[in-house]
Amino acid sequence: MRLYRTKLGGALWDAKDVMDAKMATVLITIKIMPESPDVNLDWVLEQASPKISSVGSILKTEKQPIAFGLNALMITFSMDEKKGDTEPLEKDLASLTGVSSAEAVDVRRAIG
Repeated sequence: MRLYRTKLGGALWDAKDVMDAKMATVLITIKIMPESPDVNLDWVLEQASPKISSVGSILKTEKQPIAFGLNALMITFSMDEKKGDTEPLEKDLASLTGVSSAEAVDVRRAIG
């Protein structure tokens, strides 16, 4: 068996150590924009929750006023970093009826 060494962050690591490193938890806020002020955001949340719960745990939801009676739905959730990119989830949420767009507006690593 060959053991490879790599330089990562100024330190020399065995490839096995890098592969076994624990991934962090990330906190993500997704902004869901409805197509119009008439869209029921509670219904959108009801439809979005199972999709988000399949990749992480919902921590907080809120309605954010945008303009002229239009509100965005802000959903903050935690996800294991090894699950990767949020783009597939964003596309899935944007395809919901009454949703104009969905995008990750904040992504941070959780400490601890």
